[in-house]
Amino acid sequence: MLRPTAPRLALLLAALAFFLITLDVLIVTVALTRIGRELGGSTAGLQWVIDAYTLLFASLLLFAGNLSERIGAGRAIGWGTVGFLVASAACALSPTLGALIAARAVQGAAAAVMLPASMALVREGFPDARERAHALGIWAVGGAVAGAVGPLLGGLLTTFDWRLVFAINLPVCVAMLVLRSRLAPSVTRTARFDPLGQALALLTLIGLVYGLIEGGAEGFGTPPVVGALVVAALALVGFLIVQARGAHPMLPLDLFRSSSMRIALGVGFAFMVGNFGSVFVLGLFLQQHLGLTPLVAGLVFLPSAVGSVVGNVVSGTLANRLGTRVPVVAGLSCMVVGLVVGIVAAPTGSVVAVVVCSILTGVGGSVAMPPATSIVLASVPADRAGTASAVFNTFRQVGGAVAIAVFGAFLADRAHFVTGMQLAFALAGVVILAAAVAATRIRSA
Repeated sequence: MLRPTAPRLALLLAALAFFLITLDVLIVTVALTRIGRELGGSTAGLQWVIDAYTLLFASLLLFAGNLSERIGAGRAIGWGTVGFLVASAACALSPTLGALIAARAVQGAAAAVMLPASMALVREGFPDARERAHALGIWAVGGAVAGAVGPLLGGLLTTFDWRLVFAINLPVCVAMLVLRSRLAPSVTRTARFDPLGQALALLTLIGLVYGLIEGGAEGFGTPPVVGALVVAALALVGFLIVQARGAHPMLPLDLFRSSSMRIALGVGFAFMVGNFGSVFVLGLFLQQHLGLTPLVAGLVFLPSAVGSVVGNVVSGTLANRLGTRVPVVAGLSCMVVGLVVGIVAAPTGSVVAVVVCSILTGVGGSVAMPPATSIVLASVPADRAGTASAVFNTFRQVGGAVAIAVFGAFLADRAHFVTGMQLAFALAGVVILAAAVAATRIRSA
């Protein structure tokens, strides 16, 4: 197997990619209220600013994993970075909400190309399982640091101009392209694309997310919403049939033979429901319900984000000492406790309670995710790391997109915001608790 000549350099590039991808969900969340004031739009319209990104991200990840294996992880991450740079500039210059949503969709597509390649670079650079556990913890720090600086940076930049939350991506992209130029070529393998499967996957997710967002705004009995959900269901059935019978499926169903792999996919989905869903809800709660400024709202998330960085750093050590099962179950359980705190404290409007809620969900998720990621990569040979990571992150991003769509529906009636917040957190808690119970069956290495 071809190993990068500079594994640490490859790890730095991979971590920066994860940082950038995560940043552009969290940093925008705090800016939504200000974007709505300047460009207009309802709660549903603002949801699309986030979900246009996560939707294209999720729907193209499987294609991107295939692309990463076909052209090499290094080249794929370079292509994705260039696309992300151009899309970020378009976001910063958007004159209307529609233009911003379109640019965000392109940004999500570029992020999809970057993420599987970043995980594949880690898999290539650190073939030893113990080294890889630590490397994945460092890779995950990229996302945790984005969590640390995202809401705060978003609040600070939005105080001056919300467009700066997108312009800040440009120097990061340039730095990544410089790092990419110093890497040796990555391993490649012959991989054919699955255009019909890709089209059906995209149709499934667009129909599902559109139906959930517009259903919350207009009612789930309206013909467009019912039609969208029916199309999503039919496209999903067609997608599964194509994957089962196709000669070159984009989602090889044999990946699901491992029970630990199936559990890890569920953990990834549940984590994003709780993580991105809670940040979305709390961000609106702090600004729209409590009337805090974007900067103060960002500061509220800072303790959680700092704890998340620490959690990601120690997660690899915990997994090596205790096995993968313990940190996954413990981390998810911690997230559930945090959501319960949010449910109980929501009527009080306590900022301190929001801090506690965000700390527990943030730290718990940061402890659980690196070992779950390690399970995914350990389940496949190196030349399938791109596809496996794409499947894993597809489940993650679908979880985030669905959470924002559903939770946005709960919050659409601002007169009952607190009740909607409690319903959102209760649903997230049930999903995460189910994943924690399933994770007790992981076979720890």
